Amino acid sequence: MTAVADAHTDPFHVDELRILEAEAVHIIREVVAELERPVLLFSAGKDSIVLLRLAEKAFGDGQKLPFPVLHVDTGHNFPEVIEFRDRRTTGAGSAASGPSAAERGHQLIVAKVQDAIDDGRVVEEGGPNASRNRLQTRTLLDALDAGGFDAAFGGARRDEERARAKERVLSFRDEFGQWDPRAQRPEPWSLYNGRIRRGEQVRVFPLSNWTEVDIWRYIQLEDLELPSIYFAHEREVFERDGILLTPSEFTSPGPDEPVNREWIRYRTVGDLTITGAVRSRATDLTGIIEEVSAATVSERGATRADDRTSAAAMEDRKREGYF
Repeated sequence: MTAVADAHTDPFHVDELRILEAEAVHIIREVVAELERPVLLFSAGKDSIVLLRLAEKAFGDGQKLPFPVLHVDTGHNFPEVIEFRDRRTTGAGSAASGPSAAERGHQLIVAKVQDAIDDGRVVEEGGPNASRNRLQTRTLLDALDAGGFDAAFGGARRDEERARAKERVLSFRDEFGQWDPRAQRPEPWSLYNGRIRRGEQVRVFPLSNWTEVDIWRYIQLEDLELPSIYFAHEREVFERDGILLTPSEFTSPGPDEPVNREWIRYRTVGDLTITGAVRSRATDLTGIIEEVSAATVSERGATRADDRTSAAAMEDRKREGYF
């Protein structure tokens, strides 16, 4: 027998994805055991899809989760994503194969930014580059307060952006939902202290140690369904500040921004107004994994206009209470 056993024939080999899976499931169970009222943040993006799958594994396939699923809806979403969100969480729309979402019966809470605008809680931006992205923070904090949630599971990963790389698995927020990167607790040997004072919250990131490639490989391993925009397709786009945007009622190209039909896909899911596409011919998971493995720019760096406003754009939003 060779010194290094073949991973495909060694009966003692454990795939690194299963190790990451076990770590994430452990984190989810620990938080549910220690905190009183958790909630899972779900955008219908690839990371939250993986996170939802891990939560289902933590408490048994075909079982209703012991906590609700929360989506902060800006109203400027891709229609394919909203359709998928409803079908994946509640079974609305069409039947799913296997243990269906309807059978699981997850409770979906939709917190709408439009409601916050109508109530005067936030003020909507104007102009051609207007975005509701920053308005999500107030809507999220209001939803967490209304639900009495003390822990919120999120799909953020450390490799996405430098501010997120500063965050621990358990990210503590004060009574105003604000984050102080200097006041985080140590997590030696993957030991987590979830004790909080009344009014405080914890954001929990079970995917912290995953990479974008890990996410795609796990999606392939588990054969998870995704919104169609993640796969290469022909679509009308226009370029603004180096980002390919989709024309819509929320994003109108200027006179010097011609609309072309190109083969594109999306690396990340966000608002139509700020989420750019990448040119691609990857129509299946194998092609996507090959593309992501060769990429030299992170998904947010390549496709998210909101992260380009300043070098500390994400950290500023997180300090205010962002995901």
